[in-house]
Amino acid sequence: MQFEDFHLDDQLLQSLKAMGHDTPTTIQQQTIPLALDQQDIMARAPTGTGKTASFLLPALQHLIDFPRRFSGQARVLILTPTRELASQVHRYASHLATDLDLDIAIITGGVPYAPQEKALAENVDILVATPGRLMEYLDKGQFDAQSVEVLVIDEADRMLDMGFASVVQAIAIEAQGRKQNMLFSATLEGGGVSRFAQMLLSDPVTIETKPPRSEKAKIHQWIHLADDKDHKFALLCSILNREDVTRAIVFVKTREVVASLDGQLQRAGINCAFMRGDMEQKARFQALGRFTKGEVKILLATDVAARGIDVDDISHVINFDMPRSADTYVHRIGRTGRAGNKGTAISLAEAHDMRIVAKIERYIEQPLKRRIIEELRPKHKEARPPGKKKTKTTDKKVNKKYKASKKKK
Repeated sequence: MQFEDFHLDDQLLQSLKAMGHDTPTTIQQQTIPLALDQQDIMARAPTGTGKTASFLLPALQHLIDFPRRFSGQARVLILTPTRELASQVHRYASHLATDLDLDIAIITGGVPYAPQEKALAENVDILVATPGRLMEYLDKGQFDAQSVEVLVIDEADRMLDMGFASVVQAIAIEAQGRKQNMLFSATLEGGGVSRFAQMLLSDPVTIETKPPRSEKAKIHQWIHLADDKDHKFALLCSILNREDVTRAIVFVKTREVVASLDGQLQRAGINCAFMRGDMEQKARFQALGRFTKGEVKILLATDVAARGIDVDDISHVINFDMPRSADTYVHRIGRTGRAGNKGTAISLAEAHDMRIVAKIERYIEQPLKRRIIEELRPKHKEARPPGKKKTKTTDKKVNKKYKASKKKK
């Protein structure tokens, strides 16, 4: 199948060709025809599978097929959980709409209000926004959702994790004239996303595809056992100094560890950028810009700060601190091995991490290989995760109870 088979406008096809997109991915093949028919959609779409084009192409085609007569507020509203993801969607939409006379705006927190207020006062065809800041403009009367015809919720599972469910619902209620709703989530398991979808969608088609091998992430995963913090840092430096590490994200648990590790790496002669949850938006974009432009090849980040990062050609994801849950591990390593490319995920695990390592192995249904850097061989044996306490009744106790009951009789 080719993009031409969707009968998209020639200008959209030219934009796709200019961007090097010739063949639609599995999620695009499943979603675009239904979306072009204006059906409501609930789709499972992990990052790196082409989900953004799955909703942008039908939305743009809708605007082409039904041009507006008068200027006004957004006809297509795309809500994302993070500023970084909003920026990426906005940039991709702008590329696709290069030859179209459309106004595409972005509204996120962490940036000045004045330019955003100016954008909302002018014509907007597509609006990409984070829920919190957009709700502020809705409350002030500077944004009117009644013109919204197509509503897209991107990364719905993370939207829920970040506590945006009620805000998104409030925005959707205001957008009473919408003709189509699309919800995309990395996972559809559990009741949270399903309940969220019931609030927002009308008789949706559920799409849950398994990408073929050519689209699946080819991620090599393994673990280095660390004796203590010093040993773990030495392992990290050894890995980061390897030639095959061309662009790496190093995950840590807290922003305090980010600051400490940044200083340690700089002193060790390893240049890096970092992102923390408490950073101003300008500083976050600067750090991400240095990383994407190749000024530094290493980005330190917490899970909160890294939400929405979508950077191509990440060769390695390194878990300096193990995540708190198995699904977070999957989200982390999904930033490498994208679009069928190969990637590497390396975890540095101390003794206290072995419980979560066991959970991850059960979750991904495969063991994580243990590897050793010869000059940094661990001194201690691998710690075993504590098992569940079992109440054991020995044969002797059973026999004793049996004999006692016989005597009573």
